Amino acid sequence: MRRVFVVTALTGLLLAGAGCADRRDDPFAVGFASPAPAATSPAPAPTATGDAGVCARAKQAGSTAVQTYVFKLAEMLRAGGTGDRSRADAAERDAEAALAGWRDVLREQSGRATDPRLRTLLADLATEVGGLGTDVRAIDETEFDRLQGRLDQLCPA
Repeated sequence: MRRVFVVTALTGLLLAGAGCADRRDDPFAVGFASPAPAATSPAPAPTATGDAGVCARAKQAGSTAVQTYVFKLAEMLRAGGTGDRSRADAAERDAEAALAGWRDVLREQSGRATDPRLRTLLADLATEVGGLGTDVRAIDETEFDRLQGRLDQLCPA
């Protein structure tokens, strides 16, 4: 029963915590929801036109990785619960590979970004994603949510 709770909590953390952009079109699209605007601060300026592709690629990679990661992590927990160590190990490797792929795309897009703030943010996100792993107790959703909120400010829909 604990494993089901962990999978449910993780799914909520990664999907709801990440802020899905438009769930009508793609329930797994990570849109990096923006925080409520402060009354005293101006709206963030969109990134340079050349960064639109960087933003789109970073968000798409996140959407795909989160979907795969959650699915494989759930599979890992189910297989571990039934004692199927081989299947659990394979699912864990696949979950870690999804994160590694996302991290690599974030690093790549960071190198392509023309906006220095976006470049730095993508590098920070890559570091955060690279440290996630498959231990659900080690995920720092507060820091990750803060970084995702900044990405939404720099990459408006």
